[in-house]
Amino acid sequence: MEMELDDQGHMVVRPLLTDLYQATMGLGYWRAGRACEEAEFELFFRHCPFGGSFALTAGLQDCIRFLRAFRLRDADVQFLASVLPPDTDPAFFEHLRALDCSRVSVRALPEGSLAFPGVPLLQVSGPLLLVQLLETPLLCLVSYASLVATNAARLRLIAGPDKRLLEMGLRRAQGPDGGFTASIYSYLGGFDSSSNTLAGQLRGVPVAGTLAHSFITSFLGSEVPPDPMLAPASSEGPAVDLPASVNLWLKRVCIYLGLEEREPHPGERAAFVAYALAFPRAFQGLLDSYSVRRSGLPNFLAVALALGELGYRAVGVRLDSGDLLQQAKEIRGIFRTVGAEFQMPWLEFVPIAVSNNIDEKELARLAQKGSEVNVIGIGTNVVTCPKQPSMGCVYKLVSVGGQPRIKLTEESQKRILPGSKAAFRFLDSEGSLLLDLLQLAEEPPPKAGQELRVWLQGAQEPCTVKPAQVEPLLRLYLQQGQVTAPHLRLHQG
Repeated sequence: MEMELDDQGHMVVRPLLTDLYQATMGLGYWRAGRACEEAEFELFFRHCPFGGSFALTAGLQDCIRFLRAFRLRDADVQFLASVLPPDTDPAFFEHLRALDCSRVSVRALPEGSLAFPGVPLLQVSGPLLLVQLLETPLLCLVSYASLVATNAARLRLIAGPDKRLLEMGLRRAQGPDGGFTASIYSYLGGFDSSSNTLAGQLRGVPVAGTLAHSFITSFLGSEVPPDPMLAPASSEGPAVDLPASVNLWLKRVCIYLGLEEREPHPGERAAFVAYALAFPRAFQGLLDSYSVRRSGLPNFLAVALALGELGYRAVGVRLDSGDLLQQAKEIRGIFRTVGAEFQMPWLEFVPIAVSNNIDEKELARLAQKGSEVNVIGIGTNVVTCPKQPSMGCVYKLVSVGGQPRIKLTEESQKRILPGSKAAFRFLDSEGSLLLDLLQLAEEPPPKAGQELRVWLQGAQEPCTVKPAQVEPLLRLYLQQGQVTAPHLRLHQG
């Protein structure tokens, strides 16, 4: 799939990425003479995802970019003309051609904010027909971005602050756009880096990666490097024949580990040597192509020690099968003793990375106290959000012409609060969250130290709260089509 990019390298979301009924309702508004009435919609969710207690809001900068570029092309209008009634007044299509977001305003929670049910992630106001047309693309831009950011934040909380989390789910994602979005917003949610190079190029996400089993198994051991010589890291002194040095180190390592020299796989060793010659300052090994204990580990040690003699330090190993926690513990112990035996103490601290369909349960195990795992690669279980496939965001009309609008329904939980609203976060004296308050926009804002009676969501009786701090939640990001506040840059998330 070829992605359409704007002049800054960002993916383009076109106005027709929408549901047909937005256009049919638009025609209905226009025929009723209501297309230009001022209206306000709110985008929010009803339940916290994953059975949790919070969400992170994401996708704001994509929404602002979409709104600023919103125009229907001639081809777009021609397609709509082909699917709407053939007797539709041509003036309606001229109205569509003239649409832009110069009369649209957006208030929103800042990118990466904690969000809770019912509190608007976006408030979108403008001409009724136009802001109706915006519903589906805005939901599409916000819902999955917020879902994957929340999923990533949950995984970060489980992992704790010290483990490095690598998102590596592009190949498992629901299409190119899904993979790209997941890489961006897993970073916003707390991951350290992504394997997705396009996310690095276009959105500044730090990229990282190791190597695959295919690289290792492609070598037989008979390959001769075209240039086997490697100069010392300091550039002082003669270059060394790295494969020959590795073979000498392998003898010493095997004796120390109690292995026969023929046990480590020669093809794996040749692959490690080739990788080391290409990346002497960033050498890392994938240890489980054949046998971790009898092949991957001794081959890695032989290459790492040969590099160490030249002043280079290996940057890591990865495990992709078996009991990752136990293997990491055993490998750390061997690194410690081998480093001491051969006077290379840095070897003890070589990072150990793991991967293998890691979910929340396995992540908690890998993050427990005493774990020797440093880096955790997660793919499927961050990008696909398997515990909940959708955020369940909705986009509801709350006012037209300054008059509140309400949806009454057979299900009480699907009723909406009418009218334009303001939102505030109440904190206690230690800065801990008490609650988020919704009120009508025209009501006086609450003040710190003021005792208030509030109705908690779903409660039958009010309660009293006295916040030590009050923070307004919704910021004006777009006013009459003009950006009024910088949205959060991704690296600040």
